[in-house]
Amino acid sequence: MHEELVRVRGLAKRFDSGTEQVPVLSGIDLTLGGGESLAVMGRSGSGKSTLLNLLCGLEYPDAGVISICGNTFDRRHPDDRHGGSQRWAALRRQRIGVVFQEANLMPALSLLDNVRLRARLAGRDRDVCQAWLDRLGIGQLAERFPDQVSGGQRQRAALAMVFAMKPALILADEPTGSLDRHTADEVADELFRLRSDSGCALILATHDAELAARCDQRLDLAHTAPA
Repeated sequence: MHEELVRVRGLAKRFDSGTEQVPVLSGIDLTLGGGESLAVMGRSGSGKSTLLNLLCGLEYPDAGVISICGNTFDRRHPDDRHGGSQRWAALRRQRIGVVFQEANLMPALSLLDNVRLRARLAGRDRDVCQAWLDRLGIGQLAERFPDQVSGGQRQRAALAMVFAMKPALILADEPTGSLDRHTADEVADELFRLRSDSGCALILATHDAELAARCDQRLDLAHTAPA
């Protein structure tokens, strides 16, 4: 039995559109344990990115309960009515690694220093950062800046940042969407290898059916569309 890392019940989110509120997610339930993976699928605009943002506290739900790594967030509770922002920030710093479709690197830092900064914020060993870049095939580019490397190389550096923090949960939003097929396969291999090696949980938002098929569970938002 895997340790439960993620539990979501009755999650809902609406966005304002002029004078109306447009429902994006409604009644989302999911449970994920350590070492398990979930693919979140659905057409563009179905709420894949919104769900991942809710699961790391970058957006706050209108209803529902989220439990992440033993921390429960419930908008009905007085302390969580404004999102529990300090607790979410601590989780993102130490327990939740987020991989965006476009690599989120500090432009004024080298690739290696980006990875070192992320490891330091998580309280992890910075001496392993070069090894992560080596493992991802860009060790020779460690001293280059983000604008001096390709998009695929930046994405690998972003993965190295997440891997170096040793998260309990990785949220990856279309992590291979902007990559060529060969690079995408290599990036996906590293994500699943880390999940296997470290026992972290992995949630992927993806359009890629082959990538989704590698996950233990699948959540198709087309089948959970809000009324």
